[in-house]
Amino acid sequence: MGIKPILVHITHEAAAKMGGIGAVLEGFFTCQSYLDAVDRSIIIGPLFTTNGSVLDRLGDDGEVLYSSIDGLVNTGYASAFSKIETFYGVGIIYGRRTFVDSQTGIKSSPEVVLLDVRHADIDIINDFKGKLFEEFEIRSDLYEHLWEFEQYVRLAPAALAVLKAIGAATDKTVIVAHEYMGMPTALAAILDQTCNYKTVFYAHEVAPMRKIVEDHPGHDTMFYNVIKKAHQQKLYVNDVFGNQELYFKYPLVDASKHCDAILAVGGLVADELRFLAPEFESENISVVYNGIHAYKTTVEEKLASKHKLQQYCFNLLGISPDFVFTHVTRLVRSKGLWRDLRVLEHLDRAFTKTRKTAVMFLLSTEVSVRRSCDIYEMEARYNWPVAHREGWPDLSGGEAAFYTAIQEFNAKTKSVKIIFVNQFGFNRKLCGAKMPADMNTIDIHRGTDVEFGQSIYEPFGISPVEPLTFGGLCVFSNVSGCAGFANDAIASTNASPRDGTRNVIIADYTSIDGQFADISGLLTIGRNVRDKIEAAESREVADEILMLLPKSHAEIAAMIENGRHIAQNMSWDVVVNDYLLPTFEKILHAPRSAAKTPANAGAQFQTTVKISRN
Repeated sequence: MGIKPILVHITHEAAAKMGGIGAVLEGFFTCQSYLDAVDRSIIIGPLFTTNGSVLDRLGDDGEVLYSSIDGLVNTGYASAFSKIETFYGVGIIYGRRTFVDSQTGIKSSPEVVLLDVRHADIDIINDFKGKLFEEFEIRSDLYEHLWEFEQYVRLAPAALAVLKAIGAATDKTVIVAHEYMGMPTALAAILDQTCNYKTVFYAHEVAPMRKIVEDHPGHDTMFYNVIKKAHQQKLYVNDVFGNQELYFKYPLVDASKHCDAILAVGGLVADELRFLAPEFESENISVVYNGIHAYKTTVEEKLASKHKLQQYCFNLLGISPDFVFTHVTRLVRSKGLWRDLRVLEHLDRAFTKTRKTAVMFLLSTEVSVRRSCDIYEMEARYNWPVAHREGWPDLSGGEAAFYTAIQEFNAKTKSVKIIFVNQFGFNRKLCGAKMPADMNTIDIHRGTDVEFGQSIYEPFGISPVEPLTFGGLCVFSNVSGCAGFANDAIASTNASPRDGTRNVIIADYTSIDGQFADISGLLTIGRNVRDKIEAAESREVADEILMLLPKSHAEIAAMIENGRHIAQNMSWDVVVNDYLLPTFEKILHAPRSAAKTPANAGAQFQTTVKISRN
């Protein structure tokens, strides 16, 4: 790039990786192409709790240099920070987090700012809310009772002041709003006439669309057929699904049209944004896929990891399965976990006939990391994670409901069993004494035969394709953003789709074979229709798995070789060089559009963001 930008990432995952955005940041900060092209990386987010000590603020890989919460001062910015805290009524934590790719050794330590906004000056915030309404038609009064909305509005003015205090408010500064959480700060940057910030909305999803897909019984089967028909008829989400403005995320995502650029992690996300409102039809929306790691591995290394998983299964169930399946995911409806069970039912019948066995390790939880001492006690008392008990420290409410389905599955099947590991992390310390001593998370990705990810809503989905580079067979749905990227990468390897080395199965639960000619008919698609489609498609997926599972060392080697080539074409370096940097290059050299410049930014708001210069 001709200009090395300062990239400011606004996210709820500033202090710790909690999901997809954290995985993207980790990918960027351990990608040499990103590090070479960017001058400074700064992550800003809210402080969620004041509990614990200064050592807890930025995690094990963080270094706190300043914390008004803990009385720590180890930076030259302290005086400016103190003025900001007094004026805005916020607390500031400033430091660095270190990101390391253990396989390549690439390391970086971006700056991190956490703001405690619980007691933010209400006059400043109300002034900002007034400008949000005047310029962007955002009615904060409808949502300010929701802390999930309010905290990110309160974050914005102080966040810009901190950037000025640390010398990061320049004409080459790009405010990257990761999802709706970052939009108030991006909008504050647009309002601030003292600095020519560039602003980017990074769409890791389109929140109103996720809600519709999850809440409607027809899920993706209904929604993506509706969106195609609506596009043909120039209809938008409020026309088809009713007014979405009462959903607090809607106005913030809708306001992304005021940013200099929009990044979408998949083609369907771009389509969903264009379905949001007519204005998005002409917006600068660039598809920037998420990346995956491309590591080298050998057949021996893969089998060694698989053996650890087989040994863990033997320690738990007394059997060493022929095949190991995995699904590493969050426990939310959008992941479509019931579809895994449908496919596994077909595989169970097939394996029973051929006298083969399989186990699926399903790693998912809806709560935080459980204490090691609790895990060891549950393991000793009732053989966790084979058996579970409702209530803390074991099953939460959602986990208990899902475990009921797993119990029913395991009671019916003969050759395939599911082990539900409701814990973050995958090593002996976190998962108990029955796990092999040298097991770690890499073994899940390297040792699995098949990784599942048949989501009903999946903007990209990094986890389902992480085993690619290790020769794993990856099964995900066609509504996953990674499907487009994977198809392009597979095409570049020139692999025949049926030559026994294909590493990807893309399930299509949206095909309705020309039924329901109009939108009103499509909207009637419910569980009955979806169940029929899932029943047929799950059988097809199971048949493909049976055909593509490697049956010899030679086929394993071919899967590894092909998978690594695919992964190389989906790597973070490819994402950064071919997708991300061209967008930043374009906006950094372009003058701000007059259509995106606020007409009445207002002197009072400018004063609030200039205070740190005094």
